[in-house]
Amino acid sequence: MTSILVTGGTAQLGRPSVARLRSGGHDVRVLSRGVTGGVQSGDLLTGRGLGRALAGVETVVHLASTRSARDVAATQLLAAFARTAGVTHLVYISIVGVDDIPLPYYRAKRAAERVIVGSGIPHSVLRATQFHSFIDGLFAIQRRVLPVTLVPTFSFQPIEVDEVASRLVQLATADPAGRVPDIGGPEVLTAHDLSVRWRDATGSRRALVPLRIPGRTAAAFAAGHNLVPGPPFGRTTFEEYLSGRYPG
Repeated sequence: MTSILVTGGTAQLGRPSVARLRSGGHDVRVLSRGVTGGVQSGDLLTGRGLGRALAGVETVVHLASTRSARDVAATQLLAAFARTAGVTHLVYISIVGVDDIPLPYYRAKRAAERVIVGSGIPHSVLRATQFHSFIDGLFAIQRRVLPVTLVPTFSFQPIEVDEVASRLVQLATADPAGRVPDIGGPEVLTAHDLSVRWRDATGSRRALVPLRIPGRTAAAFAAGHNLVPGPPFGRTTFEEYLSGRYPG
């Protein structure tokens, strides 16, 4: 049995990761700024409570994310406390394409990776493609604010959250492996094809309008830097995700 601390353990990826770790018989602590049952109180931006939360912990699975440059500072602080606590394995989740896609959030994730690698703590870094729920949200939010659905002119390779959690658990319960192979979903589909599947599943009748986005970020997506070449890791298709999300 391994003692594991999961940051971001109450969020979308954290919940199935924690559940899988606990079902495997591991001693799992969840770090949160709030105080609820079974959750360790701690703040990754101030360090409050981190020493107590990390006491006796062997492995840290770092999933917490603020979608801002504060991620880097939070990772630096976590790594410093983890070193002091004698943590022997630091697992980090990142995103496919952070080397090449110049989104500020991606740049922050890449910088956080560098913190992990330079921390002196044995580590494993996993990059995954966008979740199915991200693609779902990309179209769903437009339904609330636009009369049509704008569709980017590039492709995605969405993956099921639970499948990413499964891979993280494999890493967290094995020896540190450094930067491991990226993982993606079972299909590479154009945003148009994804939008058609989403429209069919939700019963939407909105027109699909191609959206050509200028700039380096769109060019990087168009070049496929958000995709994983080779055999896919995930098995759940976007259509299967949608059938569970929007049962007919």
